[in-house]
Amino acid sequence: MSIEKKDNLEKIVIIDYGAGNIQSIKFALERLGYTGILSSDAEEIRSADKVIFPGVGEASSAMKKLKSTGLDKLIPQLKQPVLGICLGMQLMCNRSEEGDTQGLGIFDVDVIHFEKTLKVPHIGWNRIKNLKTDLFEGIAEQEFVYLVHSFYAPVCSETIAKCDYGVNYSSALKKHNFYGVQFHPEKSSEAGEKILTNFLKLDLRS
Repeated sequence: MSIEKKDNLEKIVIIDYGAGNIQSIKFALERLGYTGILSSDAEEIRSADKVIFPGVGEASSAMKKLKSTGLDKLIPQLKQPVLGICLGMQLMCNRSEEGDTQGLGIFDVDVIHFEKTLKVPHIGWNRIKNLKTDLFEGIAEQEFVYLVHSFYAPVCSETIAKCDYGVNYSSALKKHNFYGVQFHPEKSSEAGEKILTNFLKLDLRS
């Protein structure tokens, strides 16, 4: 089951491991003219042109689901563009304070809880800034995106966008072919659609 977008033929897989609002991502792709395949099959994922790694929920239980299917070993080995969203991005980090969870170790940063003085979860629209890489092509500084989270990745050498909620933190990360966004592009209106489109246009293999 492949997809066609204009004159390009690409296979997009959304990793289905029981820990994400995957249908909203699938619908967002369809609005852009793409069709995503929901799959937990290693060969299907490995053969994809683009991989989206979503996540909504609690880190330790989500990691257990990844380990039960061997996806914890597969994901760091992928060579095509991979986009982690929300919890998906956090699981791609070294470790999360949520459930004292060991992550996939793709991004060299630990995920920590917001200070107790801040209202959590951080829910709603907030601005992103200091935008880097082609993922944010055509996105203005201080654009609004939609977030829902209680934990965050501090600013580090792999930060490609920042957000401010009591502290400057990483709203997006990049390392080699791996991208992660703390916000939900599928819920971030036109800006989110543009960011998804930018990801789907990436050609890192060349």
